[in-house]
Amino acid sequence: MFHNFSNLNVIIPHQSRDYKIASFTFLCVTVFLTYDGQATTPLFAQTILAILAWTFLIIMLKGETGLVRIQVLIAVVFATIGENFASLYMEGYIYRLHNLPLYIPAGHGMVYLTAVALGRSGFFQQYASKIATFVVIIGSSWALFGISSYAERQDVYGAVLFIVFLGCLFKGRSPMVYLGAFFITSWLEIVGTYGNTWAWAVIDPATGVSQGNPPSGVAAWYCLVDAVAIAGAQPLWNKWKDCVSWGQIES
Repeated sequence: MFHNFSNLNVIIPHQSRDYKIASFTFLCVTVFLTYDGQATTPLFAQTILAILAWTFLIIMLKGETGLVRIQVLIAVVFATIGENFASLYMEGYIYRLHNLPLYIPAGHGMVYLTAVALGRSGFFQQYASKIATFVVIIGSSWALFGISSYAERQDVYGAVLFIVFLGCLFKGRSPMVYLGAFFITSWLEIVGTYGNTWAWAVIDPATGVSQGNPPSGVAAWYCLVDAVAIAGAQPLWNKWKDCVSWGQIES
């Protein structure tokens, strides 16, 4: 099962940039979501957080290739559309002000870039099979606990999502990104729900099954975000390079 990851267990140079991106995003997730969940002037707080989040994302993207930048922008657009549908329309989870906080779109960009940075990092590449094993064990334990009698509320939806996540992890085109996504999305969900920034509905409105707060396999949604980002980025990047080349010829 882990043979795809064992092939990656090679020593490659560590790029400090990857670890800085990940560390900074984990810090921002913790501070932003905790502050938003406790702020006494929440709309003002969300506006300030939005300004900071977009500023941070722009700065973080400056050191990336054009292809990665396009992937992140596509991820931001697609994830924001998904937020509007899943939260505002379906009410599968609800932010405490029943809105979509202004910092969330940029936050998705930072989270996706973090998943990419972790996946390409020297540490993840060198210990790919061990990290994959750890993710499967922890994720499976979380999912099984969620459907056990010990859980505060049954998390059938999360267990299904985790099965989808496993399918993406072992058959998808960006397994290392998915490993990174597991860590950052699990952390942000734990912080966000514990800090009352948002809460998941007891019953998922789309499927009618029970779900945890948060669901255990929520990282599966970032597998979809990544698939859309990768599928859309390469054609756009090729088009951009063609336009630039044509402009150079014309000049």
